[in-house]
Amino acid sequence: MESNASTATQQPDLATGGGGVVEMSAVELSKAIQGRDLSCVEVLDAYCAQIDRLNPVVNALVSPLDRDWLRGRSRELDTLLARGQSLGPLHGFPQAPKDIMPAAGMVTTKGSPIFAGQVSQTDCVVFERMRAGGALFVARSNSPEFGLGGHTYNPVYGTTRNAFDPSRSAGGSSGGAGVAVALRMLPVADGSDMMGSLRTPAAFNHVYGLRTSVGCVPHGPSEEVFFQQFSVAGPMARDIPDLALLLSVQAGFDARLPLTRRSELPKDWTAQLQRDCKGLRIGWLGDLGGHLPTEPGLLETCRAALRHFKTIGCTVEEAVPAFDFERLWRAWIDLRSFSVAGANAALYRDPVTHALLKPEALWEIERGLALPAMAVYDAARVRSAWYETLRRLFDSYDFLVLPSAQVFPFDAALDWPHAVGGREMDTYHRWMQTVVPATMAGLPALAAPAGFGPQGLPAGLQIIGPAQADLAVLQIGHAYDQAGGFSRVRSPLLD
Repeated sequence: MESNASTATQQPDLATGGGGVVEMSAVELSKAIQGRDLSCVEVLDAYCAQIDRLNPVVNALVSPLDRDWLRGRSRELDTLLARGQSLGPLHGFPQAPKDIMPAAGMVTTKGSPIFAGQVSQTDCVVFERMRAGGALFVARSNSPEFGLGGHTYNPVYGTTRNAFDPSRSAGGSSGGAGVAVALRMLPVADGSDMMGSLRTPAAFNHVYGLRTSVGCVPHGPSEEVFFQQFSVAGPMARDIPDLALLLSVQAGFDARLPLTRRSELPKDWTAQLQRDCKGLRIGWLGDLGGHLPTEPGLLETCRAALRHFKTIGCTVEEAVPAFDFERLWRAWIDLRSFSVAGANAALYRDPVTHALLKPEALWEIERGLALPAMAVYDAARVRSAWYETLRRLFDSYDFLVLPSAQVFPFDAALDWPHAVGGREMDTYHRWMQTVVPATMAGLPALAAPAGFGPQGLPAGLQIIGPAQADLAVLQIGHAYDQAGGFSRVRSPLLD
C-alpha cells in the first residue's frame, strides 16, 4: 500500500514512532533539516521512538548509545544550523554503522565473541565521511560473524529478523541495515558487500542496495590495501534518490586506499538521476542457463518484474555468457578463502581465539592457508577472463539483470539453506552463487525489489552495469522504481 508522506513542517508523533518524520524520504528529510522546518532533536526523538517500537521485534540495531548524550549532540547540531553552518546532507541523520568496520567510540564486535565489548579508537573511511557529513551515530547495525554468510545471526547479539516476516531471515551480511531501512528505523544505511552482503538483504527486505564498483567508495583502511578488491562499501535506501544522497557522502578518492578513484560526478548525485531509457538493451541472465538452482517461484517472480524495464522503453532478451560457471565458482572460492585467511590467520593460530571461531570461518581460513600461490594466480586469471567475457557482452547490452538471491527469505532458525531447488549445497554460501558474477568482475550492481513470491515473501533483481558505471545503474534503477512503484510498498509491521 502506498503511504502518504507528511510534509516537512509536520511535528513528529512520537506515540506512533515518528509518524510523518520517519515516513519522509531521506532527500525530503535532509531538506527539512537544512531549512530548519525540523530540528535535529525532533528527528532523533522520532527515530528513537520508531526504534523502541520495532527493534525489539527484529533485532536489527545493536549496542545503542546513551539517549541523553545523543540529544545533547543533536542540540549541538541544531545550534550549528542556527548559525548558518551545515555539516552536509546527512546533518542530523540518525545512523547505525555496520558492526564490521571500526567506528570511533563505539563497540565493534564483527559479530564475534572474540571482540565483544571492544571499543574502536578510529573510524573507517566511510564512517569518517558520514560523521563529517553530519550523521549522528545512534547504534550499530547487526551483522553475522566476520560478515560471513548471507544470514544475520551471531553469538554476541543474536538473530536479526526479516522486515516483512520476522520468522524469516533478514539476509546478510548487512541484514541489520536492510531491516532498519525497511522499517523506517533509519532514513538510509551503510553496508558492505563481498558476496552479496548488500544485495541479499536488499532483496529479502524489499529495499535498494548498491554494490559499488571497485574504487568508487573507500573500504578500509586495513593492513592490506592492494589485493583487497572484493569487499566494497555502499548505501542502502528505500528509493534511488535516497541511495544517491548517501553515496554522495561516501564516494571519492582517499589517499590511504590507492585503488580508490576520484569521482568526476558532482556531489549532488540525486540531481543526475533522470534519464531517457528508451532503446536501452537489457540482457536477462536468469539462472545462467540452468546452472543456478532456484527456489520454486523465484525465477517467475523476477521475470514478471522485467515488464517494468519494457514500460520505460527498454528491450529485454535472454542472454547467457559463454563461460564455464563452475570454473568461475572454483576461482571465486579460492580468492575468497585467500582473502579471509589472510585477514584472520592470527585468530586461527591462537588457541584461545581459534576456539571461538564459527565453523564457516574455520573452513574459509583452512582452505586459504592450504592454497598454493599458483592456485591464487590461476584464480585471478579466471577472474580476468570472466571480466573480458562480460566486457564483450556489454557490446550487445547496456545492462545485465539476474536475481539478487536464489531463494526467498528462509526460516530464521536455520544456519543457511542446505538445499535449493532440489539440489544439495556443497558449501555454506553456494546458495548465494548468483551474486558472484558482479563481484568477480568488479562491476556495479544495484539490488532492486522484484515484488513478492507465491508465499508473499520479497524477491529482488540485480541490475549490473559496465565498469565504473555506478551513475548509469542508479539512473535505470530510478526509472525502474518509478515504473514499478516498489519504493512505495510498506512492511505490514509498520501498520
